[in-house]
Amino acid sequence: MKEEVLYSAQEVADILKINKNTVYNMIKRGELVAYKVGNKMRVSDREIDNYKKRAQSVSDTEPSGNTETRSSGISEAYGYEQEMPAKVIDEPVWRENGFIICGQDTALDAIANQMQNRLMPFSTSISINPDRPLRSYIGSYNGLYMLYQGQVSVASVHLWDGKTNTYNIPYVEHMLPGIPTVIFHLLKRTQGFYVKQGNPKNIRTWEDLKRPDITFANREKGSGTRILLDEKMRQLKFIPNTIKGYSRECFSHLAVAGIIARGGADVGLGTQSGAQLMAGLDFIPLQQESYDIVIRREDMNRPMFRTFVEVLRSTQLRMILEEMEGYDLSHIGEIISET
Repeated sequence: MKEEVLYSAQEVADILKINKNTVYNMIKRGELVAYKVGNKMRVSDREIDNYKKRAQSVSDTEPSGNTETRSSGISEAYGYEQEMPAKVIDEPVWRENGFIICGQDTALDAIANQMQNRLMPFSTSISINPDRPLRSYIGSYNGLYMLYQGQVSVASVHLWDGKTNTYNIPYVEHMLPGIPTVIFHLLKRTQGFYVKQGNPKNIRTWEDLKRPDITFANREKGSGTRILLDEKMRQLKFIPNTIKGYSRECFSHLAVAGIIARGGADVGLGTQSGAQLMAGLDFIPLQQESYDIVIRREDMNRPMFRTFVEVLRSTQLRMILEEMEGYDLSHIGEIISET
C-alpha cells in the first residue's frame, strides 16, 4: 500500500497553483479535508487527488463564469496554521463516527481545538478517531436539519424569527419536533452591511437594497445570514429575488467581504469581525444576533458532550475569544432553553 504523503498549506497552494490563503478558505468551507499534526495543518496527497477529481467534475457540469463565490481568499489574520481543528469534513458523517461540531463561526474552531487539547494533548496521529472533534461548516438551518437526522453532534444557530423578534428557539422547536434539546448561549455578534470604504453609495438601511443602482452579494440558502435578509425583506413586503445580485451566493462572510472589497458588488451582509479582516471595507451595523449551541438532551451525559460543555464554560476559551474582535461573551455557556 502506498505511503500517504502530507503537504503544508503552501505546498498545497503550489500544487493547485492558487494562493495559500485560498487553501485555508477551502478548508474552512470543507472543500479540502485537513489534519492537524502537532500545531500544523496538513493535507494528504490522496485528498488533493480527490479534490482535483471533484473540481473537474464541477467544471464539466457547471456553466462557465460560476466560480466567483467558490474561490475567494481569506485573510491571514485567521492564522489557521495554529487554529485549525483536528479534522474538517465536507459531507455528512453519522455522529457515531466522530464528534461533529456544525457551524461556521471561528469560535467553534477554538472550541474544537480546546477539546482536542484536553482529549489528545500529545497526539500527532492523523488516523481517524471516533473520539476526536470534527468540524462541519454547514449553515444554521441545515445544521439543525442534520442534528434532527442524527448526522452531527452539535449544531450552532443564529436564526432570527421576524414574527417573534427572537433568535433560535422558534426554529429549534419547529425543526426538532419531539426531540428534547438543551440550548446553550455561545456569544452575541453584530450583523451589518459590508460596503466599500467611505460608503460611496450611501447605503444605510434595509430599504436601500431596493434601489436599482445597488448590487448585492448574497449568502447561501440555509445560512442564518440569508434567513435574516429574507425575513427583513418579508417585513418590508419586498420580494427578495428582485434585489439585484440576490441569486449570487457566497459561502462565508469572508467571501462576501472579498467581493465587496474587489468591487464585484456594492453591498453584502455579514458579521463585524468579517469586515475587520478585509482591507478597504466599512461596516454598517444593523442588528445584534444571538449565536447559540443546540444539543440533544439525551446526549448530555456522554463523555464527549460533557467535555464540550466544560470547554464552552472554561476560562481558557473565554480568554481566547476575548482576543477576537466583535464578540459579546457576557453569557457564554449559560443554558437559555431546555426541553
